[in-house]
Amino acid sequence: MLRSLKQLYQVKLDASDGEIGQVKDFYFDDQNWAIRYVVADTGSWLPGRQVLLSPHAFGSLHRAGTLLGVNLTRKQIQDSPSIESHQPVSRQYEEEYYRYYGWPYYWQGGALWGLSGSPILEARSDPFPGEQTTADGRAPERADAHLHSAKALNGYRLHARDGVIGHVYDFMMDDQSWAIGQLVIKTGHRFSGKEVEIPTSKVERISWDESAVFISVTKEAVEHSPPHPVAPVGAAD
Repeated sequence: MLRSLKQLYQVKLDASDGEIGQVKDFYFDDQNWAIRYVVADTGSWLPGRQVLLSPHAFGSLHRAGTLLGVNLTRKQIQDSPSIESHQPVSRQYEEEYYRYYGWPYYWQGGALWGLSGSPILEARSDPFPGEQTTADGRAPERADAHLHSAKALNGYRLHARDGVIGHVYDFMMDDQSWAIGQLVIKTGHRFSGKEVEIPTSKVERISWDESAVFISVTKEAVEHSPPHPVAPVGAAD
């Protein structure tokens, strides 16, 4: 099932022993458009600290009313590796984070989540994947994480092959794989334009300096893309 990220912002997060805050943002991998972390706003519980929750912590993205269930305790989250809100997410931090929770690295293996196509695990990873080495015994050069804020990308101009056609308005995510499959684009006027969906497979590159997304199709093709369905008022999902 596809879910709108915009509809998940500010939804409350419920750990196994109580609320921990609400959804603030999503960090996605710009190489394959998978959501790697939910950013939690913990309010006064853990002030001044950015809390990241991997999709592994959710299992299936079950939403009960106005809450999203997190399969962790408040203590587990509080003791997890800390990252300040002004710092980028490095691969070194991710290794420490995944080691703490005992989850398999998503960047090791051929599938979207390393060992599988979804972040749902039947049991704790054992043994945990160790550090790989090259043929001469040296540790491989650590790759940088390719993580970016979905909220920051919202509003970026959409550049078709023949010009600007609109701006990024929302994202549609598969609730099993946590991969963003569609960009919701508002064409024309920012307030009165229509909303259409463009597959992320059509994205050629993202320019963070230009605040723009470049795609491989024409403006006419965007205009004739499938319309984005309007969710019923009061719908839970």
